[in-house]
Amino acid sequence: MSHQTMPHRTLTGGCLCGSVEYAVPDEFLYALNCHCSQCRRTTGSAFKPFAGIERGKLSVTKGVESLLIFGNEDGHDAHCKACGSLLYSVVRDGEFVHVTMGTLVEDPTIRPTAHIFVGSKAPWYTITDNLPQHEGLP
Repeated sequence: MSHQTMPHRTLTGGCLCGSVEYAVPDEFLYALNCHCSQCRRTTGSAFKPFAGIERGKLSVTKGVESLLIFGNEDGHDAHCKACGSLLYSVVRDGEFVHVTMGTLVEDPTIRPTAHIFVGSKAPWYTITDNLPQHEGLP
């Protein structure tokens, strides 16, 4: 059976405390590691690994009332207001979501293909893989 004819499975994800859970098909269009200062601040990490998919394909299955939305309808970060976990970001004029890969329970098929915004990466972090590095957006 070729990869094109195999049905995609549904992945689940959630926050640290379990208040919020989501489901998303394993149909991500792209995945990147973002080193911009905003992603570093919101994750508390050197970079944010994320996978992009059409917004309508992600559904919050538990705890919609526990979401803390930082931003507006067409561009925001969605955190759990109890534990603070960053679950996803709504981007590209509200058309796509960037799911934080660390909140996925199952292993997605996709892998990050590049590092972006390395022009503003944390000076204390050294990128040690061989993925392409872009100063900003590719």
